[in-house]
Amino acid sequence: MEKRTILHIDSSARVARSHSRRLGRLFVDTWLGERGQDDVIYRDVGTNPPPFMTQDWIAAAFTRPEARTDAMNATLACSDELIDEVEKADVIVLGAPMYNYNMPAALKAWFDQIARIGRTFSFDLARGDFPIEPILRGKTLVVVSSRGEFGFQDGIRQHMNALDPGIAACAHYLGASDIHTISAEFEEFGGERRAKSVEQAEAKARTLANSIASGLKAAA
Repeated sequence: MEKRTILHIDSSARVARSHSRRLGRLFVDTWLGERGQDDVIYRDVGTNPPPFMTQDWIAAAFTRPEARTDAMNATLACSDELIDEVEKADVIVLGAPMYNYNMPAALKAWFDQIARIGRTFSFDLARGDFPIEPILRGKTLVVVSSRGEFGFQDGIRQHMNALDPGIAACAHYLGASDIHTISAEFEEFGGERRAKSVEQAEAKARTLANSIASGLKAAA
């Protein structure tokens, strides 16, 4: 059976009480129960955030590789490492709690380090209105999230949801066209609604992990 690789990213600032971390671990553990031979690459950008984009980073990224100085290569070293991890992955499990209706700053910094010309996308004005062409392809993205309020996907706060559309807009940099979102809501409300939402999210994480992993096993 062909080995696959999961890239598991956590971005919550919380460690001990993070619901997105727990959902991500649940998905990965369930996956390994089906496909124990697969590899897992883990990165915690919540406690170890990537550097923000700078003028030096932009200059280095837009300089041809053969013309880069040692300083430029050093500036891009973190970006290279993060992109290498994405390249190796077949499935990306993205822990993405909703902070102020958007993604955590650490996760945005991770995306910014990965969205790089010549590594994850090409740019050609000859392609008209769509000059950006993704380089990476064929990956599955699983977003696991926790939200303080509710109704962000198909409800009363859908118009306030900048997290899911933001991730979907950047997914092509990861080579992901197949996106699944699992979210637990009502965190700030607590009570029975919160407990039910967490229970449903955990069940969905197990079901989705089993479904994708079993499908790969059957296709082998």
